[in-house]
Amino acid sequence: MWRLIRPDAKRAWNDPKVVSRLSRYRKIIDQERTAKYLLAKTQTCDTPLDSSTEELWKAHRDDSQRFSRLVAEVDSNDEVPAPAPDLERNFLNLKIELAHRVLANCHFCERRCGADRTQDEHGWCKLGATSRVSSAFLHTGEEAPLVPSGTIFFSSCCFGCVFCQNNDISTNPNSGRPIGPEGLATIAEALFREGALNINYVGGDPIPNTHTILASLVYQTSNVTQLWNSNLYCSEETMQLLFDVIDVWLPDFKYGNNECAERLSGVANYFDVVSRNHLIAYKSGEVIIRHLVMPNHVECCTIPILKWISENMPNSMVNIMGQYRPEHRVRHERERFADIARPVTSQEMDLAFSTANELGVYHHHVS
Repeated sequence: MWRLIRPDAKRAWNDPKVVSRLSRYRKIIDQERTAKYLLAKTQTCDTPLDSSTEELWKAHRDDSQRFSRLVAEVDSNDEVPAPAPDLERNFLNLKIELAHRVLANCHFCERRCGADRTQDEHGWCKLGATSRVSSAFLHTGEEAPLVPSGTIFFSSCCFGCVFCQNNDISTNPNSGRPIGPEGLATIAEALFREGALNINYVGGDPIPNTHTILASLVYQTSNVTQLWNSNLYCSEETMQLLFDVIDVWLPDFKYGNNECAERLSGVANYFDVVSRNHLIAYKSGEVIIRHLVMPNHVECCTIPILKWISENMPNSMVNIMGQYRPEHRVRHERERFADIARPVTSQEMDLAFSTANELGVYHHHVS
């Protein structure tokens, strides 16, 4: 059915630039490569998991370097080590333990609110320890190479975008149903059986749910791409936990400066944080960047972002999106947010596309 709905999903793989930029993802689809989370279960961790947090992070840094070599070796030799899911001290379980430590003084996102969510103290995201899933389904509206995508929408978010189109779930931490690691894995496995090419963690945002997502990988067994679909306002610690198990990144790059981000999404140091995290993602996997063009923000946001991508992430793909609508608070406070109180114009989109072309940023056949 999805092929009839999105014929471009099949055509996208006829483009050599798509194949080259998403080569490992394509090979996982064809079962010629192994998703990294499965490989993480095969690598032992020599440090006891009840060690100090400092000792665990040191072990993680060393094990991450060792894991990068393991992935390279497996990819070059096409030989997959035997999985060790029952081994208590494997690399994945080290990540899960560290995620639990982060949860106790929450700094999954760069707000670093410090809530002890292990005691159900709520952070800025209004979530305690329990994650909630609003919906999960085979998504046929994502970027062409990703369709059909096994998309799992989490409730709540670490952003406060005044124009949010998913505000029914991003601003309501009680939407959806509670989910634990085993339940999340059951959803992911069912989506894969239904034909998902990837497991797509989104929301809201997956960042506040990092602990649940990592723990669910213990119970997942299918060789399927793990995809992180996020505003990427993660702490550096969160990025290090995800670095070794996420195969494809689908990050937003919203603003070309810190000022617009603080006014429209309520986040500090946006460009510094998100550009850092884009570089980490670029070094660890394959990336499709989403940029939503906003009215009156082409000069201050779109063009600086495209320039930065051309200089720092030349082999990534970019989806330049024109779907902006004045939703959520903008709809009701038009005078306050007058600059974004209308849809984007065709002239603004043309300028975004022509700038990307001039800079050599690859954005064709992405969506």
